[in-house]
Amino acid sequence: MSRTCPLLTVQPSRGLVDEKFVITVKHLPPKQEVTLYSLHECENGNFWEAFGHYVSDPQGAVSGTDDASVGGTYEGIEPMGLLWSMRPVPGSKPGLRLRKKNVQTPVVVQIFVYMGHLNQGFREQVALACSPVERWYMAPGVQRVDVTDPLVRGTLFLPPGPGPFPAILDMWGIGGGLVEYRSALLASHGFVSMTLEYHSVKKVKADIHLLHFEKAFRILQEHPLVASECVALLGLSYGCYISLYMAVHSEVAKPRCCVCINGSHVKSTKTAFAPALEFFKQNMSKMHIDKENCVIWKDILLPISSDLDTKLDVRKIKCPLLFVNGLDDQSLPAAESAEDMHMMMEKAGNSHLLTVLSYPETGHLIEPPYSPHCRASILFLDSSLYMMMLWGGQSKPHADAQEQSWRKILEFLQQHLYYGKDSAPLSRL
Repeated sequence: MSRTCPLLTVQPSRGLVDEKFVITVKHLPPKQEVTLYSLHECENGNFWEAFGHYVSDPQGAVSGTDDASVGGTYEGIEPMGLLWSMRPVPGSKPGLRLRKKNVQTPVVVQIFVYMGHLNQGFREQVALACSPVERWYMAPGVQRVDVTDPLVRGTLFLPPGPGPFPAILDMWGIGGGLVEYRSALLASHGFVSMTLEYHSVKKVKADIHLLHFEKAFRILQEHPLVASECVALLGLSYGCYISLYMAVHSEVAKPRCCVCINGSHVKSTKTAFAPALEFFKQNMSKMHIDKENCVIWKDILLPISSDLDTKLDVRKIKCPLLFVNGLDDQSLPAAESAEDMHMMMEKAGNSHLLTVLSYPETGHLIEPPYSPHCRASILFLDSSLYMMMLWGGQSKPHADAQEQSWRKILEFLQQHLYYGKDSAPLSRL
C-alpha cells in the first residue's frame, strides 16, 4: 500500500433519502482491487449490507459516480448501488423488509473500503477507511404533528415557511400501521402531507366508511397552511383503491389530482369499504405458492370482468390521474387494471386525464428512490394470520423504476398542485 493512507469521502454526508451522493476513494495504489461496502443497522436491530467490487485507476482513485462495479450486490456504474442493493446480512431471519419508523431520526449508513474483492466476512476484516452517511426523510424545518380526531388517526407533516402549500392525503395498503416516511419526504419537497392509519395488525377496523376518509380530507383541506383548492390523493396498493373510490364517489373530497401506485379499481367486496382481508381469506383457493413457498395474490382479482358492478366506475373521474404500475407485480393485477381503466375512460371521453407509467421487471412495493428492493417479505394480515408474500420485481430494474417514478410523481404533483411547474420550494439539507 501507499505510504499515504487511503482517503474515503462521501458527499453530501447528510442529505435527503432521494438525493444522490458521490463516493470517492483516493491514495490507493494504481490498479488496486478494492471493495466498497455499506452497512446499516435498522431500528429493530437487523443488519443490512451491500457491496461493489472496484479497481482503482492509474492515479490510485475510485469514483462511485464514474467507475463500474465489476461484482458484488450490483454491477456497472451505479452511484447509489450501495443503498438500493442492500439486503439482510447472511444468517438473518427470512422475510425482512427495511422501513423507517421514526422519521425524526436519520437512516445512518456506514460506508467502508476494503482491500481486495470480498464477498463475505466483512466484519472480520480491517477496513482501509470508513465514513458514516446520514439519510433523512425530514428536511430541516419540517414539522411532524399528530392528528387527534375520533374518526381519523394519522400524522401531519408541514413544510417550513408561511404557506399556503398544496397538500397530499397519503394512504398505504393493508399491511397496516401508521407509515410516515413517504409523507415526511413529500413535506421535504414543499407539500403538506397527511398519512393515515386505517388498518392495524392488532385490530382490523371493520367499520371504516367513506366518511372517515372524507373527514381526513377536510382536516387537511382546512389546515391554515394548506391551499384548500390544491389537495391531492396518493395511494399505494389498497390505498390506491381508496383514492379511486373517493375520486369517483365523494361529494365532499374533490381532489385536484390523484397518484395511484400498484393498485386496482376492481372491487374485492360488495360493500365499498368492507374489510378487504375477509375477501382474500375467502378466496385462498385462487392464491398460488411459488417454489420458494411465497404467496402470489395477483390472480385473486383476475380476470377483470366487463361488469361495471365489479369495479369502480372510473369513467366518472374528473381530475388528472397518474397510475404507476410494476409489470412484475405479483400482489395485485396493476398492469391489467391500468389497461382496463384506460379502456373504460377512453369510451367515456376522459382518458386524457389518465397517465400510465409502466415499468418492466418491477414489483409491487415501489418506494422512494434508493430504497432496497423487497421481492418477498412477511405480511401480517392480523394478529393470527401471516404469510410470506411475493411482491415481485428484480433488483436493478426495480431500483431504476423507483428513481424514475418518484421524479415523475413529484413533477406531476408540482404541475397540478402548484400554479407553475417551477414554483415549488424543494427543501434540501
